[in-house]
Parts: sequence; structure tokens; C-alpha cells
Amino acid sequence: MRQIFLDTETTGLNPETGDRIVEIGCVEMVNRRLTGHHFHEYLNPERPGNEEAIKVHGLTDAFLADKPVFKAVSQAFVDYVRGAEVVIHNAAFDIGFLNAELKRLGLPPMSELVSGVVDTLLMAREQFPGKANSLDALCKRLEVDNSHRTLHGALMDAELLAEVYIRLTRGQNALGIDGSHDDAQDDGSGVDEALMQVDLSTFRLPVITASDAEAAAHAGVLAELDKASGGKTVWRTRPELNPAAEAST
Repeated sequence: MRQIFLDTETTGLNPETGDRIVEIGCVEMVNRRLTGHHFHEYLNPERPGNEEAIKVHGLTDAFLADKPVFKAVSQAFVDYVRGAEVVIHNAAFDIGFLNAELKRLGLPPMSELVSGVVDTLLMAREQFPGKANSLDALCKRLEVDNSHRTLHGALMDAELLAEVYIRLTRGQNALGIDGSHDDAQDDGSGVDEALMQVDLSTFRLPVITASDAEAAAHAGVLAELDKASGGKTVWRTRPELNPAAEAST
């Protein structure tokens, strides 16, 4: 499975009022291991930044003045995320900004580019209801070192998010790009976690009908259970739970 951990920094909070993306950071993971293949761009938003936003990420108008506009990196970004599952903390925010940028250029929305979107904020709220679930809070709770994070940065936050995600999904405790280990990761239950994430709805499963001999053997087992329970088996009192019994009546 190919996953992209993504974060953005912006000029403000609302793309519908003209706020733009000033930084995109992406980290690639394949089969729950980091590949080292990142996507990272600072962007000229073609508009002044918001003072409150600049306090958060530190990306001033002067710093961004000579950076490329989104159009210049759009194709590289689309090619990078295409077909991957994208993992974002508070996905609605970042997806809203990305869709606004893509729409300006007549490009497809994220829903048509990627295979799916996972929101780690929603995951965290399910696992830790009633607790703070910001990225910083999760780093502290899950013992992910974020001591170097003094300002928000898209690439740094994407890297932290990858660590947080692994721990939220109870996989390995640390990430690496060392290819000397097996790709399969066991969570201690003996089940490969990568397999657990397969969407079975995409498969057409065969239906195998029991033969007459197998049906007769099954009926014999049910009869023995019925006898052993003194006639208190559920399928006697609720025949709708036993389609085989209905078919024989």
C-alpha cells in the first residue's frame, strides 16, 4: 500500500475568501515503511499573508516572494499523489485548500486523484474521546519526539504525522527506510497489518454451495446438538435463523 502523509501551511483559514497555500509537505510510505521520497514546496500565494498565520508558520511575504506559484508545481504534485491513500490531520482543512488550488487550474479535485483520504484527527477522537487531539497533543501522548517543532512546517508536520499514524494504528514503534527488514509488520496478533487494511469490497468472492452429502452431515450435527440440549436449540424456536430448515419445509 502506498500512502502519502500530507500537510499544508496557508495565508489564512478560508480558501473561499481568497486564502492560499504557502507550503506543501508530503512524505511517502509504502507498506508501512518510509521511502525517503518526499514532495516539498514553498509557494508564492500571490497575495499578502495574514499576520496571525505568519505567527504560526513563520513564512513571511518577503521569504515567499521568489518562490514558485502553485501552477508551476501543480503537475508534479498531481503526479506525486495520484493513486495513493492520503493521510492528513484535520483533512477537511487541507483538502479544501488543495481543491481550491486545483480548481483554479481546471484540474481534478483530490477525490479523483487519490485512492482515499484518512483523517487522523477523526481516528484520534475515536481512540481518545474527550482529550486534546492536536498533532502536538498526540505526539506527547504517543511519545513521538517533536521537541524540534518551534513553528508549524508542512514537511516537518507530515513527518511527525507519519510517526503518529503508525502508533495510532498500533504498528511498529518507529519508522525507517532500511530495506533490510521484511515489509510485513506484525502487531503481535500474528496478523499482517498491511493485509488488515485491504478493502474486501473490491473483491468478487465465490459462493460455494454445500453438496447433498455435506448438507446431510450438517443436518446430523445440528440434530446431535439439538438432542444434547434437550430440544432448546435456537433454530427450533426461531426457524428464520436456519435457512436450511426453511428450505426443507
